[in-house]
Amino acid sequence: MSEVSIEQIRPELTWRLRQRVLYPESKLYEMEMEEDNHGYHFAAFKDNNIIAVISLFDKGTDWQFRKFAVDETMQNMGIGRLVLQHITDFATTNGGTRLWCNARLSAINFYLKAGFSHTGNLFSKNGFDYEILEKPLTPAQETE
Repeated sequence: MSEVSIEQIRPELTWRLRQRVLYPESKLYEMEMEEDNHGYHFAAFKDNNIIAVISLFDKGTDWQFRKFAVDETMQNMGIGRLVLQHITDFATTNGGTRLWCNARLSAINFYLKAGFSHTGNLFSKNGFDYEILEKPLTPAQETE
């Protein structure tokens, strides 16, 4: 497999993959969230194509990620794991002590393998069932 790189991107660059993978019944314009203007957005690139996207939001020492999508043809190849590690490092470097998400029930095992834990907080929204999962982060140490 050729090289995969992860870069910070503008929020609107997440919308097409977000729509195709997570909300195929929705319109592209429905992918924009008000919060997009207050977050960090990342994409994994392979051969100059976006193959994964994620949005990360700073809530003090808590960091939430949302709208995590990996192209269907690129799933189960470790790309999601790379993206998740990238945002974990980003949150840690920026003072985060907890990373959390609203995980679709179908994705929970992926997150558990990445060190996330159940919170027992379950809910349904827009026809999907979720559980809030969390992972404690070790704050970055200052070096002299």
